[in-house]
Amino acid sequence: MKPLPIDPREKVCHHVDALFGTGVSATLLLEPNLQFEYSRKTGRIKNFSINKQLVATLRTDGGLALTLFGAQYFVTNSKKFLENCIKPVTDVISFVSEGRSLFCKHVEWCGSNIKVGSDTAVIDESHTVLAVGVALIDSTLMKMYQKGVAVKVRQGIKSRTGE
Repeated sequence: MKPLPIDPREKVCHHVDALFGTGVSATLLLEPNLQFEYSRKTGRIKNFSINKQLVATLRTDGGLALTLFGAQYFVTNSKKFLENCIKPVTDVISFVSEGRSLFCKHVEWCGSNIKVGSDTAVIDESHTVLAVGVALIDSTLMKMYQKGVAVKVRQGIKSRTGE
């Protein structure tokens, strides 16, 4: 018996909910401009975007690689997504915005849904996304440690070239 084909919108929403918490994807179900890019070789979803702006890429390990736009979309549209965010002290905001890693001693607040290897957003006081990256330490230990990298930043809102 052949399984029923699943709607790509539902598949992505289930994926987002599994990684970031139940209910985070609620706005994606209603988003009229959600588009998908498929692999020509396998036919699987490679990434998805809204109004031709990339939200996230599906990784081979089952994770999602969020973009700055995608993280800001979820922060704006879902209060539950804030449990996947980290707020640094104000002194290091410019460094993190440039794409530099965030250290444990500079973490002011972190959400409870952050696990080792999970994609996370670094936000400021006004919930503006400064950077996106991968957590290298669990949220329960992040505030306890005073040494080591908390988030390896993949992309910051400012480039390192000083533009």
